[in-house]
Amino acid sequence: MLVDKDYGPDGAVPVKAVRVVSGLEVPWAIAFLPGGDMLVTERPGRLRLVKDGALQPAPVMTVSSPRRAGEGGLLGLALHPQFAKNRWFYIYQTYEKDEGKANRVVRYRLTEDARSATVDRVILDDVAGHTFHDGGRLRFGPDGMLYVGTGDAGEPQRSRDRSSPNGKVLRLTPDGEIPADNPFPGSPVWLSGLRNTQGFDWLDGSTLLVADHGPSGEFGRRGHDELNAARKGDDLGWPTIFGCETAEGMVAPMMSWAQAVPPGGVGVYRSGGIRAWRGSVLMGTLGSRHLHRFVLDGDRVQSHEVYFRGDPPRGLGRLREVIVGPDDELYVTTSNCDGRGTCPATKDEIVRIEAG
Repeated sequence: MLVDKDYGPDGAVPVKAVRVVSGLEVPWAIAFLPGGDMLVTERPGRLRLVKDGALQPAPVMTVSSPRRAGEGGLLGLALHPQFAKNRWFYIYQTYEKDEGKANRVVRYRLTEDARSATVDRVILDDVAGHTFHDGGRLRFGPDGMLYVGTGDAGEPQRSRDRSSPNGKVLRLTPDGEIPADNPFPGSPVWLSGLRNTQGFDWLDGSTLLVADHGPSGEFGRRGHDELNAARKGDDLGWPTIFGCETAEGMVAPMMSWAQAVPPGGVGVYRSGGIRAWRGSVLMGTLGSRHLHRFVLDGDRVQSHEVYFRGDPPRGLGRLREVIVGPDDELYVTTSNCDGRGTCPATKDEIVRIEAG
C-alpha cells in the first residue's frame, strides 16, 4: 500500500502519553530490568538507569563516540534472555578506527546494584560506520537468538553483498557465533536489502516486521520509507527496488509513504490496557513526528492511523524507540534533542501510552 498524500488519517482511539522520565539526551533504546527499572542508552555515549521511576543522575557507564558521530553513537540495547542469572546485556555502538567509523556489538555485565558495568566481550565487530545509516537496533528473538539491524553506511551496494554485514538484519547466538540454521551457511545474514533499519519486532515466530528508511537522494529517489513483513533469508530489495516496486526474488513492503517519514522503532501491541489496539503494530516516526498504528490482515495492512502528530505540546515530536514493556504497555522515547528537532527545556523523554 502506498500513502501518496500526508501520512494517514488521525487516530480514532482515545489515548494519552504519560511521562515516565525527562532530562534525557537522544534516548535510543530501552531495556527493562527484573523488577521494573530500566536501562536507557543515550546516543552521545551514556547508559542511564531509571530506578523506582526516577532518572538517576550518574550514568551507569559511558562509552566513547566519534567526535562527529552523526547518526551513530550509543544505539541499540538488549538484555540476555537469562539476564536474571548472568547479568549480561548488549549494546550497539559506533567507534573510531584508523579507517574511519565502525560499529560493533559488545556484551557487558551489569553489577547487582545496576550502578556500573564491566566489559565481557565483543560479539560483533567491523560493521562499517558513517555519518548516516548506522542502523543499530538490537533485539533477542523468540528463538533466543540475537538479531542486529545494520545500515548501508552510505554505500547502497553493501546491502546486496552477503559478505558485508551492512544493510542487513543479522542473527547470532548470544555468544556471537553463527547459528547452524541461518539461511546462508557460515553467514550471520538473516535478511538483506535494507537501507537503514532502526526498528523491528516479531509478528509471530517466523515473521519479522521491519521498518526501513527510504532514499534521500540516492539515484534521484526520495521518500518511500517502508514497513515490511519478512522471513528467513528474504531480500528486501534495496537499492534495486524501493517503495512499492517489485522484482522477482525481492520482498515489496506492506506500506510505503511517498513523503519521507522516516521510521524509528516498531512494537507489536498484544495485550495492553488499550483494548482497541490489541494485535496492532505501532511504529514511531522521526521526520514526520508521529506514532503510526497498523491493523494487519496477514501480510496486508487492513487499516492505519496516526497519533500524537507534530511537535509538543500538541504532539510528541520525533519518536525513536517503540517497545512493549513487561507490563504489556507501550513505551516510546522522544528524539527532539538530536539536532533535527526542537529540544525543550525538559530535554528528551520516555513516555508510556495509555488509554485516554
